[in-house]
Amino acid sequence: MTGGEQGSAGLDWRDGIVPVSQRFDDPYFSLADGLAETRHVFLRGNGLPERLRDGFHVAELGFGTGLNLLALMMAWAGTGAPGVVRFTSFEAYPMAAGDMARALEAFPEARAVAGPLLEQWGAGARRLHLSGVEADIIIGDAQETLPVWGGVADAWFLDGFSPAKNPELWSDDLMRAVAAHTGPGGTFATYTAAGHVRRALAEAGFTVERLPGHGRKRHMTVGVLV
Repeated sequence: MTGGEQGSAGLDWRDGIVPVSQRFDDPYFSLADGLAETRHVFLRGNGLPERLRDGFHVAELGFGTGLNLLALMMAWAGTGAPGVVRFTSFEAYPMAAGDMARALEAFPEARAVAGPLLEQWGAGARRLHLSGVEADIIIGDAQETLPVWGGVADAWFLDGFSPAKNPELWSDDLMRAVAAHTGPGGTFATYTAAGHVRRALAEAGFTVERLPGHGRKRHMTVGVLV
């Protein structure tokens, strides 16, 4: 997850397991199995892995622990299809590799495949060469970096901190930038069902639908660019 201005991730640890942003007072993943939530919200919400193919491009607001990237990597590997999926994430407050590794210990399935990610990230790489996935992590304020990005995504993971605590990452301007960098028929999914976020995405050009959320969260939001 990411925020407004660039910096490093200041963390507290809830129950010694869940990293919580000191800046936004918000956890990096669900207390009720973040990997399951990632699969429910971001993968299934975007019709993945069924839509995945060689060259498919996923973009994300909020890299955080790298959990979503690892879930995508596992989903693509599970298809058995040849080729490479592309992934671009925008992150203002990059987490240190040691903290990332500590957070991923909560998800043994993801941690088991995280070695190359952690090694490259810890060495300072922001272009990551992983099994079946080429990833670029763009560090900085997404309000500045996304509008000038040269890429076009087939699917978006909108995973910033809570709109109530990090409103800049859910602004009308940024949602328009998301739409402007989405290919025809491209999709988004997000855990939030906040009304102003849904309206901003609809006004940006997406058809927007509210669906059941993960665990105790009643709703999430998905959409298709029309």
